[in-house]
Amino acid sequence: MVPLRDDNPTRITPYVTYALLAANILVFLYEITLPPQQLEAFFRMWAVVPSELSASFAQGGGPELLTLITSQFLHAGFLHVAGNMLYLWIFGNNVEEQLGHVRFLIFYLLCGALAALAQWFFGPQSEIPSLGASGAIAGVMGAYILRFPQARILTLVPIFLFITVIRIPAILFLGFWFIQQAFYGVASLGVSAHVGMEEGGVAYWAHAGGFVFGAILGPLLGLFSNSSASKSY
Repeated sequence: MVPLRDDNPTRITPYVTYALLAANILVFLYEITLPPQQLEAFFRMWAVVPSELSASFAQGGGPELLTLITSQFLHAGFLHVAGNMLYLWIFGNNVEEQLGHVRFLIFYLLCGALAALAQWFFGPQSEIPSLGASGAIAGVMGAYILRFPQARILTLVPIFLFITVIRIPAILFLGFWFIQQAFYGVASLGVSAHVGMEEGGVAYWAHAGGFVFGAILGPLLGLFSNSSASKSY
């Protein structure tokens, strides 16, 4: 099930969304030029390493806190970055229109940082780097479902050997996504060898946490203050 973008444009040019897309793609292109050992060192320097973040908190803060931001621009593979950028492209423009450029950037980075902290909370001594834009994008989706609950997402749905296009209500599409992430987060607590970050899997708590923080921060930053809501869903 893959969401597609409608043809109707938003009323403002989503410069921040474009900039975030470009930054993530450029960083990923740099990553693929690095040999494995250098890439591992690069991740350990700029991604969130929970054990190092815990040590930083114990010392009252430090440069490790910066990784709550820098980790949002790192990705572990082509499918990882492609999937994240697809969802940012689909949902980011409408949320940026509602919040404005500056507040959207603050919102996005805050959601990503808080999502990383949510994942850290459930594994504060893990040595595995946590990275990716998923938490921030989950925040965008949490705000989107609040602002556009009646929107319908143009979605590719495979049916056996055929692919059809249908419109799925945003509240159903994103609501199901959130429940799925929350469920996997709970499941990962007792079976870390199968899901979760202990074996380098998906950071489900970051996804679920980002979604919740996006739903909270969006209204606080003016998600509903724009009376001329975009109709391009």
